[in-house]
Amino acid sequence: MAQKITADDLRSKKDEFVIIDVREQDELANGRIDGSRHMPLGLTIRNAKKKQIEDLRGKKICTYCSTGYRGNIAVDEICKEGFDAVTLDGGFSS
Repeated sequence: MAQKITADDLRSKKDEFVIIDVREQDELANGRIDGSRHMPLGLTIRNAKKKQIEDLRGKKICTYCSTGYRGNIAVDEICKEGFDAVTLDGGFSS
């Protein structure tokens, strides 16, 4: 089970995280967290497994999607690859 962070905690600690938006391109029209990097779920997982996001190793990562489901999957998968990651509890809607 992925570790989670609340929206309030993320707001107060935003500068401590690299924030990754794992939603699909068409979902971005609904808004996004300022400063987040867009990397859809499948790409996030592939990039971690293929060692293409090594620049994030050693940094705190926070993922989010619309409601939290895909964010959880992303954190589970990238943590398996040795990254330090949490997901936004409730996703962007929170």
